[in-house]
Amino acid sequence: MRSMYRYFPLIMLLMVVTPVYPESVYQEPQAFIEEAFENAPPKANKLWLTEDLKASVRDILGHDMGVLRLRYWMKAGQTVWILEEIGKYRPITTGFVIENNEIKKVKILIFRESRGWEVRYPFFTDQFSGASLQGENLDLDRPIDGISGATLSVSAVTRLARVALLFHQHVTKAGSS
Repeated sequence: MRSMYRYFPLIMLLMVVTPVYPESVYQEPQAFIEEAFENAPPKANKLWLTEDLKASVRDILGHDMGVLRLRYWMKAGQTVWILEEIGKYRPITTGFVIENNEIKKVKILIFRESRGWEVRYPFFTDQFSGASLQGENLDLDRPIDGISGATLSVSAVTRLARVALLFHQHVTKAGSS
């Protein structure tokens, strides 16, 4: 019994120091997909990440995605992607609707960080509407305004937007050849 009390200060310290990140679900991914396709979503497709595609993703994200394939939904030239990227410590799950090589809609679906949650608001996500890729560096064709205190979340969502556009180009190019 006495030895149990010896660890009490350590346990208390860990409880104070260990960060707790609430998970805020703003919209379930399946609901986002259904909304994007007006409640008539197509069957999910799979995108296998080839070495060339992995290299392009690595250039954008600064690291590998860590997956061999991704699910996406496509109907009438519109694709929907559910992607995740780490903000500071935890993944931010984001939904993208892409059509004609431009972003039609961006929505933060699940946010797990303690800071930076402001990226979920339309004043931020609406900046991506109509954005497309330009140049060999696969940059967005417009600057995205940051949010004070949410720099890492802004960066994560911006990188994901570039990846979603890259994937859309890849699957629509493959489908047209």
